Amino acid sequence: MIQNISNIKHKDSSNFFLIAGPCAIENEDMAMRIAERVITITDKLNIPYVFKGSFKKANRSRIDSFTGIGDETALKILRKVGETFDVPTTTDIHEPFHADMAAEYVDILQIPAFLVRQTDLVVAAANTGKHVTLKKGQFLSPEAMQFPVQKVTDSGNSNVAIIERGTMLGYGDLVVDYRGIPVMQNYAPVILDVTHSLQQPNQASGVTGGKPELIETIAKAGIAVGADGLFIETHPDPKNAKSDGANMLQLDLLEGLLEKLVRVRQAVI
Repeated sequence: MIQNISNIKHKDSSNFFLIAGPCAIENEDMAMRIAERVITITDKLNIPYVFKGSFKKANRSRIDSFTGIGDETALKILRKVGETFDVPTTTDIHEPFHADMAAEYVDILQIPAFLVRQTDLVVAAANTGKHVTLKKGQFLSPEAMQFPVQKVTDSGNSNVAIIERGTMLGYGDLVVDYRGIPVMQNYAPVILDVTHSLQQPNQASGVTGGKPELIETIAKAGIAVGADGLFIETHPDPKNAKSDGANMLQLDLLEGLLEKLVRVRQAVI
C-alpha cells in the first residue's frame, strides 16, 4: 500500500509503516505540534509515516461528547499538516457524502469498524480514487474482511488495507487475535491499531476506558507476527484529550516505543 503513496518517505526502509496522530483534530497548534514531533522521530528511525486525525467524531456514547471543531475547519488543518510537512494524511469518514468532501483534503480515507459493512460508504470511499483503509469490525471474523476489501477492489480501486482493532470480549473489553493478521494479509496489507485494541467500551459513565499500559505489549506482538503497519493515537496530554484519552499514548513516550519496535522488526525479518 505505502509504495503507491507519492509523498510518503522511507519507502525503501524494511520497517513497518506508522499511522499516528491525535484521535480528533482539536486545534491547529496541537495538530502541528504532534505532526512535527512524530516526523522528527520517524525520520530518525526511517519509518514511513502517515499523519492521522479525525475531522469529526460521529460515534460517541453521549450526546454531550465532543464531536469536532467544525468539519471544514478540521479538514483544512489536516491539509495544512500535509502541505507543511510533506506527509500523507488520513481521516475517518462516516457517511457517503463525507467521501468526496474529505478526499479534497487527505490522502487516505478510513472506514470505521462499526461501519465497515456499509456498502454505500465503502464504495463512496473507493470511488474517490484515494487509498482506503478498512477497520475490521469488532464483530467480524478475519475471514469476513475479504468482502469489504472486495467492495473496494470491485469498485476499481486496488489501494486498500485492513486495520485490525480487536474483537469484542463480553460487553466491556477487546482482545486481539493475532492469528487473524496473516489470514487478512491474504486479502490486503494489515495494520494493527494498537491503541483502539486497548479500549474498554460500554462503560457505565458513557466514557470509554482503556489500558494504555499495554500499548508496548500489543505493538511488539503485532510486529513479531508480521503486521505491515501500526496505528497509534498519541497526544501530548492524554488525560485532557477531547476524545479517547483513556487509551492514547503520551507523545513523550513514542520515541522510546518505536526504537524498541524497530529492533523487534529487525529481529523477525
